[in-house]
Amino acid sequence: MDNINININSEAEKMESRIIYNLSKRFIDVMGSLAGIIILSPILLIVGILIKLESKGPIIFAQKRVGLNGEEFKMYKFRSMVVNAEEIKEKLKEKNEMSGPMFKIKDDPRITKVGKFIRKTSIDELPQLINVLKGDMSLVGPRPSLPNEVKEFEHWMLERLEVKPGLTCFWQVMGRNEIDFENWMKLDIKYVNERSFLLDIKLIIKTFFVLFGDENAR
Repeated sequence: MDNINININSEAEKMESRIIYNLSKRFIDVMGSLAGIIILSPILLIVGILIKLESKGPIIFAQKRVGLNGEEFKMYKFRSMVVNAEEIKEKLKEKNEMSGPMFKIKDDPRITKVGKFIRKTSIDELPQLINVLKGDMSLVGPRPSLPNEVKEFEHWMLERLEVKPGLTCFWQVMGRNEIDFENWMKLDIKYVNERSFLLDIKLIIKTFFVLFGDENAR
C-alpha cells in the first residue's frame, strides 16, 4: 500500500510540475514574442519593403504546418522565394540533399536575393513571433513540419507532436543542415523528454550565439 501511495504522490508531483512549467512557458512565450515584435518592428518594416521592391507577390508566406497533437495551423514567414516556388520544386526533387521526407538543396534557384540574406540571418523566421503570440507555436520546441512530411514519419517520430512546435530547438544550435533527418528527429524527441524551463532558457541563449556566428554555440 505504501508503494502505491508513493507512486501516486510521485505522479501527482510530476503532473503539478508539468502544469507549472507549461504556464511559465506560455508566459515567457507571450512576453518574449510581444517584446520581439516591438523591438524588431523597424527591421520587420524594412525587410517587408525590400521583399516588395525585389519581386511580385506577398510579403508574408503562409504555409500549413503540423502543430501540437497533430493539429494543423498556418505558419508565417517572410517570403524568401519566387511566387511559383512550389511548382519549380517538383522539377528539383531529384536534387534534394536532405534525407527523409524533408526537401533542401544548396543554392536553391527559387530563392530571391533578399531571400538569401534573410535566410542566412534567420530573419525570414521572425513573423513566427505572431504564431507564438497566437499560441500556435512556442519560442522553444521542434520545428513544425509540413503535413505531407508527417505522413512519412515513423511511429516513434510522432512523439515530437506532444509539444508545441517552436522557433528553435536542439537542431538549430547543433549544426542544422549538417544533421541528417533521423538524428534531427532524435534530437526533437530528446527535447520532448528532457524539456524544462532551464533547458528552454539555455536553448534561447545558444540560438542567439549561433545567429551571431559563434561556432562554439553548436
